Amino acid sequence: MEQFRGMRRKRQQLSEEESISILRKSTAGTLALLGDGGYPYAVPISYVYADGRLYFHSAMSGHKIDAIRNCDKASFCVIAKDDVQPEKYTTFFRSVIAFGRIHIVEDDAEKLETARLFGNRYNPNHEEALQKELEQGLSRMLMIRFDIEHLTGKEAIELMKQREQSQTHANTDESNQKS
Repeated sequence: MEQFRGMRRKRQQLSEEESISILRKSTAGTLALLGDGGYPYAVPISYVYADGRLYFHSAMSGHKIDAIRNCDKASFCVIAKDDVQPEKYTTFFRSVIAFGRIHIVEDDAEKLETARLFGNRYNPNHEEALQKELEQGLSRMLMIRFDIEHLTGKEAIELMKQREQSQTHANTDESNQKS
């Protein structure tokens, strides 16, 4: 496995569980690939997170597909909070970045399972409509799997301090209730 950089501001680093929670709740992020001529290619895209992987769907061809076929290394960024604080000249943010290997799903069973993940995520409890959509459109759709090798989450120092204060107050309240 490749070596990934550690986070410089470790106090602001989110736990793996918090980072995964953001991936589970969010619906879109930015996929970064090595594009034409060695230029980075970053594209906003919907996704599903499941079992340490990200899944995307796509048309059969285009810049994104060419980039994936040329280089399997990628990163993906999700911004879960972006609260600009003009008077403080800062932003209260929370974000996650994943690094890993990206592949076009070739196996028909995995492709169908991945498409079902999307249907159930974005239009839950409509199995009949999903089945019809898959029968009509699956052959014209590419499914893409991103195997996460490294995951980091980070939040603004102000949010970290707010959480620490909340935890301190919760611990104090719990101690007072036991007394």
